[in-house]
Amino acid sequence: MKNTLITFFFLLIINHLNAQKTAPTNIKSIQFQSLNKTTFNHIIPLGNTIELNFDDLDGDQKEYYYKIELMTHDWRESNLISNQYINGFQSNVIFDVENSFNTFQNYTHYTVQFPNQNTRITKSGNYLLSILDDVGDVVFTRRFTLYENIATVGVSVSRSRNTKNMDKEQTVQFLVNHSRLQINNPSQEIHVAVLQNENWKTAITNIQPQFYKPNQLVYNYIKKTNFWGGNEYLFFDNKNIRNASVSIARSERKEIVHNYLYPYINRGLKSYSYNPDINGQFVIRNIEATNPKTEADYAMMYFSLKAGIEIENKEVYVYGAFNNFNLTEENKMNFDPSTNHYNVNFLLKQGFYNYTFITKSSENLISESEIRGNFSETENVYTVIVYHKAFGSISCRKTFGLALLMLPNSLDQVTRNTNIKSAPFFISQDINCGLHLFFLEYCAGWYH
Repeated sequence: MKNTLITFFFLLIINHLNAQKTAPTNIKSIQFQSLNKTTFNHIIPLGNTIELNFDDLDGDQKEYYYKIELMTHDWRESNLISNQYINGFQSNVIFDVENSFNTFQNYTHYTVQFPNQNTRITKSGNYLLSILDDVGDVVFTRRFTLYENIATVGVSVSRSRNTKNMDKEQTVQFLVNHSRLQINNPSQEIHVAVLQNENWKTAITNIQPQFYKPNQLVYNYIKKTNFWGGNEYLFFDNKNIRNASVSIARSERKEIVHNYLYPYINRGLKSYSYNPDINGQFVIRNIEATNPKTEADYAMMYFSLKAGIEIENKEVYVYGAFNNFNLTEENKMNFDPSTNHYNVNFLLKQGFYNYTFITKSSENLISESEIRGNFSETENVYTVIVYHKAFGSISCRKTFGLALLMLPNSLDQVTRNTNIKSAPFFISQDINCGLHLFFLEYCAGWYH
C-alpha cells in the first residue's frame, strides 16, 4: 500500500461535548465557515472573515441575536471580560435577514459575518458563538477558532502497526517544533487533542510527548493515537430537486418535493470500495437559482437501510454535518419488520450532502462502523491540537498552527499537494485565559 497525504482540520473538544446546544427543528441548514469556499472548517486567521448562515422554517421575521464568548482549551468560559478580546459589542442583533424566494417551503434566511462594524475580535483563541432569541434564550451554538503565526508541526498518517487491527485502523504521528516558544516542562505545559473528520465526539486527548528534543516534541505512538478507519461517506445531490439521480430513486411533488434515496444495503463485512466524499459535510446549491441561500428549496428526504433483521438493543441514526453530528429524534431511524428496512425522513435544503449510518447501544455506546465497516484505506480528515501553558503562570498566549491540504474529492478543490511535511504555527496574546493552543490542519490519504 502506498502512503499519500490526507487533510487535517482543526477543532477541539475535550470534556464538554454537551456544551453545544442542538438547534430546534425549525432551524435548518446551519453553516459556519470561512469565506474561503475550498474548506469547510471554521478555523481561520485572526482578522479574516467567517460567516454564519441558517434558516428558520417558521418563515416569519424573528429577531435573533449573536453572542461571542472566549473559551479555554476545554471549552470552559475564559476569565477575561469581553472588552479584553472584543472591540465593540459582544452581543448584537442579526441585521441581514431575507425571505425565501420562489420556494415551496417558506423560510427566513439569516446571515452574519465576523468581523463586522459592531464586533471585531482582537485576540486569537477558541470562541463560542451563541444564537439567542428575542427573550435571550439560547437557540443553538457553534464553535470557531482564530489563529496567528508562530511555529511548525510535522505530521504523518499511516496504516496502523497494531497487527490485530492493521486493516481497520489509521495511526496519526506528529512532532511539534517550537524554537520561538520556550517550554520548560512539556509534560505539564503541553496538552494535545486529535480529531477525525471534525467530529469532536471521537477526539483522542491527554497525549504526552514520547521524546523531547531541543525545540521539538515527538509523538510517535503506535496505538494511543489510532483511529478506526471507518468507511467513505454516502452522498446524494438534489441540486435539481424534481429529478431522480444516481442516488435518488424517485422524486414526488406533494405540498413540497419528496426525494426518495435508494436503500443502502449493509456492507459492513464486505471489502473496501473507494467512493469520493467530503468527509461528512454538505454544500447548499440549486442549479436553477442565482442565490442558493434564499432560492434553494427544501425537500423531504427519505433514507432507507436494508438491514435484513433488526439490530438488537441498538438504535440506528442518519449521521452527518447537516445536523452537526448530533443524535436526535429527527434523524433516528425506525425499523419496519414488513420490509426489514430502517427508515427515516426529514427536511433538508437542496444541495450536495454526505451522510452515513451509525448505531447507539442501550449503554449509549456509539459505533460509526457497525453498519459500514472499518477500513484502513478510507480517506479521513484529521485534526491535531496542541495546548501550552507555562508552568505556574497566570497569563497565557493562545497559539495556533495551520496547514491545509485538500483532498481531491473536495467539492471545490481538485488539486493535491503531497510534498508538505510541516505546517506553520501561529501566536496571539491574551491574559488569564489559561493555555497556549497550537493548531494543525493537515491531510493524508489512503490508496492501494
